[in-house]
Amino acid sequence: MKSFHYPLCIDTWSEEEPLAIQKVIQRGRYTMGDYVKEFEIAFSNYFGSRYAVMVNSGSSANLLAIAALSYKSENPLEPGDEVIVPSLSWATTYYPVHQYGLKLVFVDIDRETFNLDPANLELAFSPKTKAVFLPHILGNPANIPTIQLFCKKHHLYLIEDNCESMGSKIENKYVGTFGICGTFSLFFSHHISTMEGGVIVTDDEEVYHLLLSLRSHGWTRHLPENNKLCKKNKNGFYENFRFILPGYNLRPLEISGAVGIEQLKKLDSFLHARRSNAALFREKILNCEGLQLQKESFEGSSAWFGFGLFLKNRKPDRENFINFLLENNIDCRPIVSGNFLRSEVLPYLQHRIVGAHLNSDYLHESGLFIGNHHIQMQTEIEKLGDLMSNYFRTKTPCVA
Repeated sequence: MKSFHYPLCIDTWSEEEPLAIQKVIQRGRYTMGDYVKEFEIAFSNYFGSRYAVMVNSGSSANLLAIAALSYKSENPLEPGDEVIVPSLSWATTYYPVHQYGLKLVFVDIDRETFNLDPANLELAFSPKTKAVFLPHILGNPANIPTIQLFCKKHHLYLIEDNCESMGSKIENKYVGTFGICGTFSLFFSHHISTMEGGVIVTDDEEVYHLLLSLRSHGWTRHLPENNKLCKKNKNGFYENFRFILPGYNLRPLEISGAVGIEQLKKLDSFLHARRSNAALFREKILNCEGLQLQKESFEGSSAWFGFGLFLKNRKPDRENFINFLLENNIDCRPIVSGNFLRSEVLPYLQHRIVGAHLNSDYLHESGLFIGNHHIQMQTEIEKLGDLMSNYFRTKTPCVA
């Protein structure tokens, strides 16, 4: 066994998180309660949104965001409406769209940033278009200013899947807060971790109330007395089991809320380390003529979830390179799903494909990503860079 190991992800917890769990155990309440509420307030304050709703996963956050917009009193998402998405993202960006009877409209990405290419939006637009569901890939914000203009022109909802990009900013505004809803993941491998967990942020009060109800069975119990959905009965006994929407049980545990409070306190330092690691990694990659690193959409904006790479030469080289990485105990994965249009699940989804998806195809065949972490990784990154540089120095270039 080789002593050097470069992992895909590592634990972000230290002594504070187990202590927070012990506090929950001492209170004896494990279901959603005061700690979850405290975390939601802290989260909304940190990111500058009016409201934050914690759920049990980032995937559930995407589901709840689409669900809430489907029950708005005015201009709801309705079956048959179209939602524009890029062909490179995680599966649960797409599934909630399908699950609410909406049609996915796939457009290609920008090869260098890995994000939705705004040049494709007008080609994708139709009279049925109602929203753009915009993921930000591997910490790197998409071109929000251009996409916002498109959405404003056509009166569309902008929904942000920010599960991979917590802490990314454009012009001092946090990504995930530009649209009507933004979703975040708190899974183990993400910027902060509550084991499992997710968050939806919004500035829209009605959407907030819809999220609260839909998260808990569609009942009224967690709604404030003055809300946008119903007039609450003064009889609390009646309100305990009053159902007004076909909701879910997507509630987080109190343990997750308590851990989230501690993790959020550390996010600034985590982001600083990730950006420092990325600066060093980018410097080392300059020596690898066969590799290209994901390009920031706006300089200094990325939260650097990982190091997204693609080989400048086509797929025959990638298999050899991946084998080399694994032989040297360097973990790697595809770039999210690769081109999702190649997934076997696609025939089950209502969808429309716009144009050729050459860039998604290219990353599908020649891309991969390597982990980044919340601690300084100078020694590991220098070793990693040296290994990759040596690999490409010994390879004969081939035509793309």
